[in-house]
Amino acid sequence: MAEIGLYALRIAFFAALAGVIAGAIGGAKARADWALVARRAVWITLAFTSLATLALLWCLVTGDYSLSYVARHSARSMSLPYRVAALWGGQGGSLLLWVLISLVYAGAAVWIHRQSQRRLMPWVSAVLLLNALFFLALINWVPHVNPFDRLPPEQVLSDGQGLNPLLQHPLMILHPVMLYAGFTGFSVPFAFAVAALMTGRLGDAWLRATRRWTLVPWFFLSAGILIGGRWAYEVLGWGGYWAWDPVENASFMPWLPATAYLHSVMIQEKRDMLKTWNLVLIGMTYALCLFGTFLTRSGVISSVHSFTAAGWFGYIFLAYVALLSLGFLGLVLWRRGSLRTENRLESLISREASFVINNWVFMVILVIVLWGTMFPVLSEAVRGTKISVGPSFFNQLTWPFAALLLLLTGIGPLVAWRRASLESLRRQFVIPTAIGVGTAIVLLVLLTRSGNLSIHPLVFWSLAAFVTATIVQEYARAITVRMRNGESAPRALATLLRKNQRRYGGYVVHLGVVFILLGISGAAFNEERLENVSPGEAVAMNGYRLEYLTAQPLPKQHYGGAVARLALYQHDEPLAVMVPERRMYWLEQQPASIPSVYSTLREDLYVILTALEPDGSATLKIHRNPLVNFLWIGGYTFLFGAVLVLWPHPERRAQRAG
Repeated sequence: MAEIGLYALRIAFFAALAGVIAGAIGGAKARADWALVARRAVWITLAFTSLATLALLWCLVTGDYSLSYVARHSARSMSLPYRVAALWGGQGGSLLLWVLISLVYAGAAVWIHRQSQRRLMPWVSAVLLLNALFFLALINWVPHVNPFDRLPPEQVLSDGQGLNPLLQHPLMILHPVMLYAGFTGFSVPFAFAVAALMTGRLGDAWLRATRRWTLVPWFFLSAGILIGGRWAYEVLGWGGYWAWDPVENASFMPWLPATAYLHSVMIQEKRDMLKTWNLVLIGMTYALCLFGTFLTRSGVISSVHSFTAAGWFGYIFLAYVALLSLGFLGLVLWRRGSLRTENRLESLISREASFVINNWVFMVILVIVLWGTMFPVLSEAVRGTKISVGPSFFNQLTWPFAALLLLLTGIGPLVAWRRASLESLRRQFVIPTAIGVGTAIVLLVLLTRSGNLSIHPLVFWSLAAFVTATIVQEYARAITVRMRNGESAPRALATLLRKNQRRYGGYVVHLGVVFILLGISGAAFNEERLENVSPGEAVAMNGYRLEYLTAQPLPKQHYGGAVARLALYQHDEPLAVMVPERRMYWLEQQPASIPSVYSTLREDLYVILTALEPDGSATLKIHRNPLVNFLWIGGYTFLFGAVLVLWPHPERRAQRAG
């Protein structure tokens, strides 16, 4: 199977190369026959890449340890799901998965639009295949990247090293796949944007064609970020879910311009404005997807999540990102005359103005995150010393802009297009503003009395009340109107989501953002304790009492260590028995702390066993994380809203077919 996979990768590379050439000729000369060749090349490349992926999966599942990749990332002791997950556990396999998912998108895109966008499709095929060609070149020709490389016979062992134990978790089966589905999916709107620039067809056709192709990867990227945060919270044992780690930032950075694009594209649809800006956002999104992939695979940053690669691999990758970005920017500049529009912003008090401000706030946050992520690399290049910035840098600089985004989330949908009148502003904002201000006053009194007054939660919770009120008001008014026409409330709600799913599904997404920021702002009241306790002793924290009962060894096959048993009480009422673990994985010689978490809607009590001392006492790190579960609730609400926006409705399919 290894030989089949190896030759399948070679054939896929040359099929992609032929398709790029055919697509370029078909696009330049408007030749339908060459366009057909390019389209078929996409499917051929997909077929042989799929064959190579299946071959590698077979080698991982059956344990072909003569392959270097299998020997490094799999082991007989691993269960079947984690042997499959080893496909994306290393450099070569993860790049192969990247190519496969990108080609699935490409194959679907050229099939769906083969009739409706004939003038654009040759260039779309060429760009999508060029993307695949680069990654196939890395896998095939860069040393130590091909997952089908064999070990010398004298180095072949009967078992492998196994996957990193921290990655052997159900969430890590989903997290990388979701991120890759997000990263690679943005290649489709990018390809359509390039095709529109190459052909000069810069109207709304390419925009309408790529709307769903942008929403789908945005959904997957959002889900991947959420799942990654949950994995960090459950597995890494430090009490948090986001540390502004460079690889975390690598997934967050393309999400920012993609989200900005989904807002600003509505201005182009309604007012025929921001054509150049929307193209720039699409190019920026995909360039940052590639740049994030470069960060995780080049070895230029240190992270628990990152891959490493030696030598010139990173330079090749960075050169590709730079050439792609500069080429796209050159196309935009070339067509800048055709992108001009006579429509202008008529008033600062309008929906389009709020969306423009929204976009610039996203860009400011992006600059902060990019600067903080790259600062260690830049400082080392300039001064010879790597200077890292911690979470406090990002938190202090981004929170005012996050608050502004939350405010705009409430304002934008309520303001009219073009120009809002004073009467419409009064009618739309009087109730939400009263609720927001009233919430701020109540919170100010309560927090002052408790001695926990903090500006961050006060601002975010007040804005959350304001935004929630705007969402409820919009739904209530629309449902009331439909009920006057004889519909029941549930039917009215279903009709709203069917006839205007982008708007009312978007409100659900906004509600998810409110919950997420509520959960994040609760961190202002986090507590942390480090205690050493002997059997029978207890630790008290904010009404909780943790009594250390005993510790037991963990005589597992793959790891050893200890598990502590702690009785949890609240005001002498027994709640649970908590069992944090401290492990040492034998093969990898890697320690790990597995926390025990007691969750309520109000807060989490998060307990880590950091050490078991020779005298039988245990050293515990205890975190109290207020409101953290609103983060997960908000994430699920956010994704549900995205599904509502994406969900295909029969009536709309019929309209498109007609």
